[in-house]
Amino acid sequence: MMPVFEHFQIDRIASPLGTLLVVCDDTGRLRALDFHDYQARMQRLLRVHYGERGFELVAGRAPAAVADALAAFFAGALHAIESVEVRTGGTPFQRRVWSALRRIPSGVTNSYGELARAIGKPGASRAVGLANGANPVVIVVPCHRVIGADGSLTGFGGGIERKRWLLEHESKRHSASVPIAQREVA
Repeated sequence: MMPVFEHFQIDRIASPLGTLLVVCDDTGRLRALDFHDYQARMQRLLRVHYGERGFELVAGRAPAAVADALAAFFAGALHAIESVEVRTGGTPFQRRVWSALRRIPSGVTNSYGELARAIGKPGASRAVGLANGANPVVIVVPCHRVIGADGSLTGFGGGIERKRWLLEHESKRHSASVPIAQREVA
């Protein structure tokens, strides 16, 4: 059996937080999203999830649906990113955590313990934290909405200042946004 080889396109999109690296597959599904200064982290996660030689990353344009949703999110339409179709590698447990992250409403935060309880694994807050840290799709799979049990801002792959900005952006605009259907991580 021949191993699966994934073809991904990477685009660079400007945002208030710096240039975003947007990786999509041939069908337009978002596979990775990270900040330009965390490109090494993004490439490491892609290798972990798809194998050292399991994917090809070439320059290309992000699908309009993805680019438009990100632009709308940063313009204040917080629920626009919920329509973005995401497909990730990762273990079944990680994908379960990432799906649960997508169910945390904008403007709301959860602790690692609350997230562990939400997926039916109340004693797995550390494992949830590790899965959260391995999330290859920042913002759209909103790992920034997870904070410490004491309310402190804990680690974020894009840096604490970006996490703070995202949480403030969402809390300021939360009441003005209208929800649309949320999608699971496949």
